[in-house]
Amino acid sequence: MNIIPLNEKIVVQRLEAEDKTAGGIILPDTAKEKPKQGKILAVGEGKPLENGSRAPFQVKVGDRVLFTSYAGNEVNVGNKEYLIMTEDDILAVVG
Repeated sequence: MNIIPLNEKIVVQRLEAEDKTAGGIILPDTAKEKPKQGKILAVGEGKPLENGSRAPFQVKVGDRVLFTSYAGNEVNVGNKEYLIMTEDDILAVVG
């Protein structure tokens, strides 16, 4: 099933949480923090402007991005979890 975002929405798949800390301690699933990084899977057409055109995105499909802790809305499609957010929720592109 495909998710097609509307207008200025972006579909992001969260990257997997780390299994260990920097010091080498293995974390149980309950202690893992949800990652604030993801990969862009789809973008909408852009925000509609008053003149009828659409604002272009600064990000593109395939970009790895950092986003805020409470960014977007979580949706489950099949057995996978996705985030649908706006470009304003994205803090940076990871190079």
